[in-house]
Amino acid sequence: MFPQRRVSSPGISGSIGAPLYIPADAPNFDCTSLLLKDNSEIHLLLIHQTMVLGLLSAVAACPAIVGTTEAVRHGQNANARERHRGEKVNLVVELPTKNAYSPKFDGALVVLKDHKHADSSFSPSTIHPFAGYYLPYPDSQGKWKTAGWKGEGLVTTVNEENHLNWVYVDRQTHEVRHGVKSIAKSHHTGPWDCTSIDKRMTFEGWEGFIAVQEDEDDDLWALYFDLDNDGLRRKELIADKTGMGRRYRMLEVQLVRRERPKAHDMAIGERVERIRAMEDSVKREEESALDRQT
Repeated sequence: MFPQRRVSSPGISGSIGAPLYIPADAPNFDCTSLLLKDNSEIHLLLIHQTMVLGLLSAVAACPAIVGTTEAVRHGQNANARERHRGEKVNLVVELPTKNAYSPKFDGALVVLKDHKHADSSFSPSTIHPFAGYYLPYPDSQGKWKTAGWKGEGLVTTVNEENHLNWVYVDRQTHEVRHGVKSIAKSHHTGPWDCTSIDKRMTFEGWEGFIAVQEDEDDDLWALYFDLDNDGLRRKELIADKTGMGRRYRMLEVQLVRRERPKAHDMAIGERVERIRAMEDSVKREEESALDRQT
């Protein structure tokens, strides 16, 4: 398991986003690892609507209220089932079928790295574990829904300050990368989703993730998505042997969402967030009481 260390941000002026890797035998760690990089803060505004019924209308609407209560309860259960989508999780690799590569890849951790071509013996200070969750992507949710797709955008933290990047599939290379919105918006930003039982990651509704050994000497593997379902063989893609001038090792992989270990600093951070939420709630109630007095 990789420690949470600070990693230098590539900045918002870069022309391309950062890649996702699978450095296969990292001697500094107990398991194989997988990779992702930029910087934007995203805020959600939750608006709660309330309805006040008079006594007579409440009595007259009793059957409707019972039905509404059941609907609300059903909605609450559905919300509870979907709550995992907003939880920050790690990603680990699994191979669909057991083979000679299974000991190397099964359980590999997805991590962010500061350079695309890096030595497989990663220094802890140069990596940051993928810690991400689903988040509606601006301007695209309606388009995806109209196209019959289900899912949202995907973000990950890039450092200990919890700066966020959008995760996307590069339009040209089909490599999985991450970056700020100004970089991500011209590529495939989703929809990202997961399978209903095992919570395996999907993109555009299916699992087409491929690990590619980009550096044989350092045994460095990068993560791609097979957008065209052709094994990345389209002209000038990574599996185009003629166009690329060489042959790369490639493996079909699955990405499993896994709850992060409950570290001490994480527990403290959650307590601080809950305390702030309670303080904000008390402040709003006090302001509301003052408004009623006036």
